Amino acid sequence: MELTGSQIVMECLLEQGVDTVFGYPGGTILNIYDELYKYSDKIKHILTSHEQGAAHAADGYARATGKVGVCMATSGPGATNLVTGIATAYMDSVPLVAITANVNLPLLGKDTFQEVDIAGVTMPITKHGYIVKDVTKLADTLRKAFAIARSGRPGPVLVDITKDVTAAKCKYTQKEPVTYDVPKRYTDKDIETAVKLIEKAKKPYIYAGGGVVISGASEELKDFAHRIDAPVCDTLMGKGGFDANDDLYTGMIGMHGTKTSNLGVSECDLLIAIGARFSDRVIGNASKFASKAKVLHIDIDPAEINKNIRTTASVIGDVKEVLSILNSKLDKHTHPEWIQHIEDLKKEYPLKYDTTSLTCPYVIEKLYEVTKGDAIITTDVGQHQMWAAQYYKYTKPRTFLSSGGLGTMGYGLGACIGAKVGCPDKIVCNIGGDGCFRMNMNELATASRFDIPIIQIVINNSVLGMVRQWQTLFYEKRYSNTVLADKVDYCKVAEALGCKAIRVTKKEEVVPALTKAIEMKAPVVIECVIDSDDKVFPMVSPGAAISDVFDADDLG
Repeated sequence: MELTGSQIVMECLLEQGVDTVFGYPGGTILNIYDELYKYSDKIKHILTSHEQGAAHAADGYARATGKVGVCMATSGPGATNLVTGIATAYMDSVPLVAITANVNLPLLGKDTFQEVDIAGVTMPITKHGYIVKDVTKLADTLRKAFAIARSGRPGPVLVDITKDVTAAKCKYTQKEPVTYDVPKRYTDKDIETAVKLIEKAKKPYIYAGGGVVISGASEELKDFAHRIDAPVCDTLMGKGGFDANDDLYTGMIGMHGTKTSNLGVSECDLLIAIGARFSDRVIGNASKFASKAKVLHIDIDPAEINKNIRTTASVIGDVKEVLSILNSKLDKHTHPEWIQHIEDLKKEYPLKYDTTSLTCPYVIEKLYEVTKGDAIITTDVGQHQMWAAQYYKYTKPRTFLSSGGLGTMGYGLGACIGAKVGCPDKIVCNIGGDGCFRMNMNELATASRFDIPIIQIVINNSVLGMVRQWQTLFYEKRYSNTVLADKVDYCKVAEALGCKAIRVTKKEEVVPALTKAIEMKAPVVIECVIDSDDKVFPMVSPGAAISDVFDADDLG
């Protein structure tokens, strides 16, 4: 049948199983939005307050559901407003398709009103980018975009379509969605080498990253850890990939990781990195990281092997597949002395905070109790992000959504909306600092417009908390432009944008506020007022070895 380019976009979205799109209309994309109106019974469109909010919402939807997230924007500033969201998805390997429209083909390259080369702009932050100038190539381009976004190591793909293509007509034939097969890169010898390293290890340690979550390898990792009797630490992106209530779990590793994880990895004789990229925030001083250990790296992306840390051996392949093979080849191992040593470290160095006043860790612990650990938590970036990683126990994958690689302030609220749309039966809560919240708090209007029952917790310390912490510790308390003590009333802002609001200033108000927010089944903002000088501990100084981890007690 013959369809317009805009109709082809709709049909291709349906082909790919898309039921929700996040976006913001404009002149060049009007034809596509006109078709969205006609397809509204099949594809829900969430009109965000800003295009960046649309990109973050599509990202949150993708992380929470495992599906490809879709966002749309018009040309020029509409398209460039997606850039931060696309970069966020790229750094964290999130499957995303961003569809933009551009000016008519004859007007390209002539500095036309609202013209920008968005494919060129986003080239470094996408898996692939297209500009479609021929309607006969539109359907296959969209299909390729979805296949690339979800295949192998996932990531964002941009499809820019000139406006005349959205109006032109051509023949359309429906096709089934595909996923590209990633070439098998590991060999039998790679598996044998891995097995030998594991069998010889006396003090193995597992370092689990976001690849465990992306590949759906949680059960395989659990089997693997107990089979080889190794403690498990995780990264920010790996949260939920291994049950935080498991006896072998030791907490997060890195700059704000637990002392147990940091010291344990520094003492192990075999470090098994699974779906992790050895981020600078994890390894600290690279020359001193896991210096006593051989390193076995399992990852789907060959570019990650030996990029930041030299490995002893590697297995390049899908984490779920590789762990399944290793589990089939490994006998049960026990390391009683090593595991007891790690248990002793846990007892000696538990996470702790000031219990005499209202703090963010207290709020997060109570959130865990009230939700019984069965919620999706999104975060912005900063102290609250680290506290959310430390004090909420993630037992399932796709329940902790945060900007790990790019560190995008303002990410959390959009992601929270997207996650709730994708998982309507889940409690979904965003934890953000006042600095992050004010960046994209306009998305509360999106939540209220569509009556999306999210919970936004604002940890209000009247400062840019993480930057202030660094200024306190490393810049002799020169608080340059980090104090936010102004006249903004976040509860009034929330109410003005159509949401409910609760202010919490005392510990005893936390549980009633959380309980009430859940019961309201409406978008709710809970503002929690804490001290400006609360700090995240443990911590590793920039450039130091992770074994030099310290906390408040060490500072005296």
